[in-house]
Amino acid sequence: MLDIILAVFAIAAAQDDAGAAASVATTPALVAEPQTPTGKFTTATEVKPILSATKANWIAVRDYGGQDLIYVTHLWAWRCGLVGMAVAVNDGAPQDWPLPDCHTDTATPNAILQSDGVPYRAHPRGSVQSVTVTLTYDDLSVASARFTRAEVLIP
Repeated sequence: MLDIILAVFAIAAAQDDAGAAASVATTPALVAEPQTPTGKFTTATEVKPILSATKANWIAVRDYGGQDLIYVTHLWAWRCGLVGMAVAVNDGAPQDWPLPDCHTDTATPNAILQSDGVPYRAHPRGSVQSVTVTLTYDDLSVASARFTRAEVLIP
């Protein structure tokens, strides 16, 4: 009887492993990009020192028009060395925040153009008490920071 139970566990484990392998195979994996400096700040090698030094400016919160607006303008201005950004409000689940494409065919690839959309999201007034930002650089390193409302509130 114990042999049958162990056999059932082994089959279940093999199916779980196969299912995990299938889900990994269907999830696109990030691949580190070459880190050859371009002088245009389009790699992690170039933007990571800047973003590390300016971490206190990654985001801002503004009470405007009856809403709390979370701005990521500073991060968008250095996005070309990033492959991902997630934002969690009030210790909630992180939400992916898509980054606009880099404009590599221009003299200023990190420029924020009107076609890129707006670098903020709206929340109910007074509701944003903390924001956690997680960045994934194009060399696949990760940086994170947590901000309280008081630290990043702008007039």
